[in-house]
Amino acid sequence: MKGDAAPVGEGAAPEVLALARVVARLRSERADLESDAATTAVVERAKGAVMARQRLSADAAYEMLLGRARERGRTLLEECWITLGQLRPRPPPATAGPAPPADPPRRPFRGRHGDAELRPLLGRLAEGLAAAHDGDGIAELLRTVLGGAADLDAVMIYSLTAAGSLELTGSAGIDEALAERWRHVPPLTGIAAHEAIAGRRALWLEDPAQDARRYLLIGDPPDRWPARAWLPVPGDGDGPPRAAIGFLRAHPFPFAADTRALLRRAARLCAGPLGAPERRPADTDGAGAETASVQRILEALAGSAILLTPLRSPTGEVEDYRIDAAAPESVDVAGRRGKELVGRRVLETYPTVAGTALWDGYLDTLTTGTAYEGEPFTYEEVVAGLPRRSVYSVRASRLADRLVVSWVRHDTGEREARRLADMQRLGSLGWVGWDLVTDTVTWSDQVYAVFDRDPREGPMSWEELPRHLLPEDLPVLGEAIRRLLGEGEPVDQPFRIAAAHGVRHLRIVAEALTDADGTPVEVHGFFQDLTAQHDVELALRESERAVLLQRGMLQAERALAARLQDTLLPIPEQSLELAGLCVDVAYVPSDSGINVGGDWYSAIELPDGSALFVVGDVAGHGLAAVGTMAQLRFTTKGMTITGSALPDVLRRLNTLLLHTASDPSATATATMVMARYQPWDRRLVWVRAGHLPPLLVRGGRAAFLEQPWGSLLGASSEASYGQAVIDLLPGDHLLLYTDGLVEEPGEDIGTGLDRLAAATVRLLREGRGASLARTLAALCTGNRDDICALDIHVPDDAPDADAARRRP
Repeated sequence: MKGDAAPVGEGAAPEVLALARVVARLRSERADLESDAATTAVVERAKGAVMARQRLSADAAYEMLLGRARERGRTLLEECWITLGQLRPRPPPATAGPAPPADPPRRPFRGRHGDAELRPLLGRLAEGLAAAHDGDGIAELLRTVLGGAADLDAVMIYSLTAAGSLELTGSAGIDEALAERWRHVPPLTGIAAHEAIAGRRALWLEDPAQDARRYLLIGDPPDRWPARAWLPVPGDGDGPPRAAIGFLRAHPFPFAADTRALLRRAARLCAGPLGAPERRPADTDGAGAETASVQRILEALAGSAILLTPLRSPTGEVEDYRIDAAAPESVDVAGRRGKELVGRRVLETYPTVAGTALWDGYLDTLTTGTAYEGEPFTYEEVVAGLPRRSVYSVRASRLADRLVVSWVRHDTGEREARRLADMQRLGSLGWVGWDLVTDTVTWSDQVYAVFDRDPREGPMSWEELPRHLLPEDLPVLGEAIRRLLGEGEPVDQPFRIAAAHGVRHLRIVAEALTDADGTPVEVHGFFQDLTAQHDVELALRESERAVLLQRGMLQAERALAARLQDTLLPIPEQSLELAGLCVDVAYVPSDSGINVGGDWYSAIELPDGSALFVVGDVAGHGLAAVGTMAQLRFTTKGMTITGSALPDVLRRLNTLLLHTASDPSATATATMVMARYQPWDRRLVWVRAGHLPPLLVRGGRAAFLEQPWGSLLGASSEASYGQAVIDLLPGDHLLLYTDGLVEEPGEDIGTGLDRLAAATVRLLREGRGASLARTLAALCTGNRDDICALDIHVPDDAPDADAARRRP
C-alpha cells in the first residue's frame, strides 16, 4: 500500500513544501520545550509571588505552596495556578510627607548591602513577573525596578532557537529600528549573549575597546553602552540555559560586586516567566456544550478520531483548524495521544498538509457536506530532530460547521518488523523457516551474521549445514534434526561451526508444523550465537578453578602453620604458678580468614627465681608470621636467661628483624611487651616496643600503666627503648594482651581500651578472676584478629616484701 501512497505535499509549490518542513521541525521542537518547561514555569512564578507577598526565601515559599496543596487536596500545579489567579495589584503605601519621585535618581548600586536591602527590589520584581505576559513586558519591568539601583539604561532578552540562532524576545530602552536590526542573530562566534548561554556564565563587558576586539557589540554606535552585562537565564532543572538577559549602561563604570549579585538574582527570578507557555484564551464561541457532547461520544469510540473547528479570517476564508475533541485512542505520527491533541492547530502542528489533497478535501467537505475519503498518503514530521514518516488513510465528515476526522495508520507492521530486527540483533539470534514441501529455506538478516556468511550467498541448505559443523558435534545434531523432520519432535541443541574468524558456539531451537497425517511440512525456529556467552563461561570456570587451587594451597599452609604454632606455643589448660604468681593464659585464633596469625606469649621462670612474661604480635599471617614468632620467642628467652637487660633485649630483637627484612618473604615488624618480676620485693620491670599498655586492676579500680618509650620492632635502625618499674601488691591483676582483644572495625582504639577495663573490673567483682584471661577472650565473639592475653595475679596471701626471702 505504501508504494501507491501519494508523496507528502503533492500539488504544492516546492518552496512552500520546504518552508512547511522547516516550520514542522521548529514547531515540534518548541512543543517539546513547552511541554518540559510548563510545570516548572508555573511553579516558579507562584514561588515568586509568594516570596514577594510573604517576604520568604525561595525554599520557604516552595514549602508553603506544598503545604497548602496537601491541606486542600490539590496538586502542586493546581495550587500554583490558583495562587497566580488571586494576585491583585498592591496599593501604594500611605505617606505623611510628599510623594517620592516617580523615577529614583540614577546611581550605581555600590557599597555593601545585605539581603534586607535587596529583598524589596527582588520582591517588586517577583510580583511584577507574576503578571508579565511577554518578553517586552519582562524587559521593561527589569529596567524599571532595577534601573535606579543598578544604573541600567536598557535591557535586551535573547532566546536560543533549536537551530542555534538567537531571537530577540524582549527589549526596553532601545529604539525600534535597532531592535529590528538585531531581532535575529545567526549562530555566529563573537556574540556575547550566545557565549553566556553556551558557557552558562555571566559576561561583564566593561572595557569597550577590548570588548570590541572579541565580541560583536550591539548598538549604533557600538560604544553606545560602555558597560554591559550578559547573564544566562537558568534552564529547567539541570537543563542548559535557553535565554540570556543583557543589562546595558550608558556610563563607563564597572558593575560593583553588589550590583552583580543583584543582577544574578534577577536573572534567576526570570527563569520561570521567560519559559512559561502562553495561556489559551477562554472559549468564547458558545460551542463549549456542543464540544463536550462530541468529546463524550468520541470517548466511546475505538480508533483515531478528532473534532476540527475551522478558524476563519475576517473575510470568512478558512485559515486553519483547531482540534477541540479527540478519541482516547487517537495517535499521531509524533506519538501524541487523546487529550494531548486537543487545543492544537492543524497547520501549526502538521504544517506539511498545506496545499495537499487532504487540505482540499477538508475544505470541500466543509463546503458541500460530502464525506471525504482520500487515498493513502505519506506524512513526514520531525520529532526530536529525527524525521518520522507514516502512511495514513483519512476520512472526514461534516458535523454542523465542523469536521469529524478519523484515520488509519498502515505502517504499524513495518514498525513491528523494525522492533523484531532490533531484538534479533541485540539477542544475537535470527529466525529461520524451511518449507519442506517446496524445499525452500528462508533466513532473517541476523542469521547471516550468526553464521558469518555473506548474504549474497543466500541461505544455507540442509545438505550444506553439516559441512560447517565440527566433526564431534555432527552425530548429536544430526540425530536431533532427524527426529525433528521425521517425527516432528522439537529441537533445542547447541553445536559448533568453523567460521571464517574461528569456532563459533551456536544454538538451534526449532519446531515442525505437520499436516493432517502428522507429517512435518514446515519448520520454523531460530539460530543463536552463544560464542560470547561461552567465552564468559569458560573464563568463569578458569577463575573458579584458580580460586579452588589457591584456596587449597592456603588451607594446606594454614594446617601446617597451625601444627607449628601448637608445637612452638602450647596453651596450658589451667592457670600456671610462677614465682609465687598465678598466671592465666588465653589464645584464640581469628574467626575470619584461613591464615594463622603471629600472636604469641612466653611465661617462664628464670634461673635467679624471677619470672619472665612476654606478649607479642608479629605483623602478617601464615608460615612467615609463625617463623618470625618462633625467632622472637626463642631469642627473647635465650637473651633474658643469659642476664641481658630488657631494653638491650629489645634493641637486639629490632636489629634481628631489620636483618630478616632482606628476605622479602619474611614478616619484618612486630610489637611486644615484656616484664620481669622479682618475687623477693614484688617489683616488676617492664619494657615495650610499639605495644598496647598493660592494664593494672588494684582495689577494684582499673588503670593502664604509663608507658616507657619504645617503637615498633623492625621499623627503624635508630630505635631506642626505655623501661618502667612498678611494685605489685597482694590482690593485683596485671593484664598483658594483643590488639585483637580490644580492636573493632571502624572503632577508635580508645573505645576498645575503655571496654576492656570495664569488663575486667566487672569480672573480678563477680569472682571470676581465676580464669580472667580466658573469660575476656571468650567475650570477643566474631573476632577478626588473633587474641592472646596473659593475666598475672598476685595472690591475696602473698608474703610482704620485707618478709620475703632475699635475692640469692
